[in-house]
Amino acid sequence: MNIITNLSGRLRNTPLPVNDGLFPVFEAVINSIHSIEEIDMPITDGNICVEIIRDKQQEFSFEEKKRGPVPCREIIGFKISDNGIGFNEDNMNSFLTLDSDYKSYKGCRGIGRLLWLKAFDMAIISSLYKDKNNLLKLKSFKFTAKDGISEEKIQDSEKGTIETNIHLSGFSKKYRNCSRKTTKAIAYSLFEHCLWYFIRKEGVPKIFVKDDDEKILLNDMYSEFIVSAKESELLKIKNETFELIHIKTRTNISGSHAIAFCAANRLVKEENISNAIPGLYNRLHDDSGEFTYKCYVISDFLTDSVRADRTGFDISESESEDMFSGTEISLKEIRNALIKQISIYLSKYIKENKEKSENRIQNFVSQKAPRYRPILSRIPEEKLCIDPNISDKDLEVVLHKHLAEIEENFIIDGHNIMEIEIGKDGLEDYQKRIKKYLSTLEDIKKSDLANYVSHRKVILDIFEKAIKLGKNGKYQREEVIHNLIFPMGHDSNELTFDEFNLWIIDERLAFHNYLASDKAIKAMPISDSKDIKRPDILALNIFDNPILVAEGEKIPMASIVIVEIKRPMRDDASYGEEQDPIKQTMGYLKKIRSGTVLTSSGRPILGTEQIPGFCYIICDITQSIKDLCADYDAIKTSDGMGYFFFHKSYSVYVEVISFDRLLNAAKERNRAFFDKLGLPST
Repeated sequence: MNIITNLSGRLRNTPLPVNDGLFPVFEAVINSIHSIEEIDMPITDGNICVEIIRDKQQEFSFEEKKRGPVPCREIIGFKISDNGIGFNEDNMNSFLTLDSDYKSYKGCRGIGRLLWLKAFDMAIISSLYKDKNNLLKLKSFKFTAKDGISEEKIQDSEKGTIETNIHLSGFSKKYRNCSRKTTKAIAYSLFEHCLWYFIRKEGVPKIFVKDDDEKILLNDMYSEFIVSAKESELLKIKNETFELIHIKTRTNISGSHAIAFCAANRLVKEENISNAIPGLYNRLHDDSGEFTYKCYVISDFLTDSVRADRTGFDISESESEDMFSGTEISLKEIRNALIKQISIYLSKYIKENKEKSENRIQNFVSQKAPRYRPILSRIPEEKLCIDPNISDKDLEVVLHKHLAEIEENFIIDGHNIMEIEIGKDGLEDYQKRIKKYLSTLEDIKKSDLANYVSHRKVILDIFEKAIKLGKNGKYQREEVIHNLIFPMGHDSNELTFDEFNLWIIDERLAFHNYLASDKAIKAMPISDSKDIKRPDILALNIFDNPILVAEGEKIPMASIVIVEIKRPMRDDASYGEEQDPIKQTMGYLKKIRSGTVLTSSGRPILGTEQIPGFCYIICDITQSIKDLCADYDAIKTSDGMGYFFFHKSYSVYVEVISFDRLLNAAKERNRAFFDKLGLPST
């Protein structure tokens, strides 16, 4: 009793990824190659033509033509013709039998024509062949999802040469939109799909791709794009043998290095390996010039495991842990073994690339990102196979991902160690794990410190640029420098420690109880003042020192620091007037002292009026600033780049600091750290 097959249901259950819309066309070409192989003639006398059928009615607007080259007309079908054996009785019976075993020795699965109807509305077949009596017959029929085989005709033909034409009509829009469009792109894809037939010793028929007046011979592509295809080797994985064919192609046919997995002498899938082997990126070079590497892998194991649609393999991705784990082969095992062999084969070509990659990373880490130096030795070599032309931003992203992974594993290891129950036999293992854990901790903390120091270097570089004359002939406004030191309109309750750079002025400002930037005095939670004036930066320090405790009482010592920042090269300072930055800062100090000053947590501070005050005016030492400092009887610094004095009435220390002096001082304070990390000092 025969099992009835539902063609539409069978089609529904036959997968074809949307990006593989040309796959049915390519498979038709493979069938043509097999058909030519059945004829008693040299394979090289065979001819296959793939004609691209485009929409002749499609017109492009004048605007489209004006914009540049007219786009390709929509592809609505393909015609594949060959001079092979044709649809004789055996081949027709096979065509009518789904999952046919006919030609299974060639890797045929008997479902290729189903894929025609996945991507196309119908297939129209016309075949002139010789029957068993060596008489010419002309057979024609339609093949659709709805009717299956229809309009079948067989008639005698007195003359003509054997030829089969398959017209795949009605290219589905969803597949058409995701497929290659140009003649060259389609020819290249077909060439890669059939590449095995070009490199085998038996040879290949002449294969053409025709598109109106354009005609491309794939056989010419072989000599044009293949550098070398004669090097092969055998690889044993468990009980299976794999043949590796090493091929070098010109870089304009394939953009990435890849492994090409084959089954029954045809391509099934490719995997990009550009990031899998250190030094394997971009183009490689040999005595013949540039090339892209591709490894074709052939095995009976792959042929037996290929899916019916030939778009993948029924092989487990990872090794199983059951009773068959010692005999079954996983894709991961195959891939790892191939990568190892490919690395050996390409070693002489990638040596220079590896050196460039290593130098790129070392130079970047040494000069711009020393925080990653402690963890470089913890990153596997194969995970650092970067293109030396990578941008600083992308390289930092790569390194940061590795750092984050190390930190994540570090946290997991820490929790796991804490949960270990130490037995008599486990003490040695526990000690090893603790040692490894602490070593990782040390490297991570070194990385954090290096990051903090290198961050300072970057900030000083930006600060140095900010005080210079710009390309537009103007200096930056004071807001730029202000926000670099401390963001305007914020206070220390709103920002984290890493979001401001008060250390540029004074390291002690990093340790404060409350700090505000460009906020009205009345808006500060340290004062009940109603004044709307806005000091540039105001900092309040409160120190509770247990060493000075006597009779259990704490001695509160506090300081108020006010910073005023002026625009570089501003030259309009005037004594006692609105443009007097010294008077402005001392005025802010007086108002803070006159209010009821509280801590940021709302607690009163005793002796507010006696709190020591420090006022810093950061500006360029222009003539008006020199005159202003003279009016306050200020003392010039030894380097001539600043002034200082103590104002007795206001009980305040005032320092006028030039931008250059501030920058130099900050550099000097941090120079030892920069030198230790190998950061450039300029």
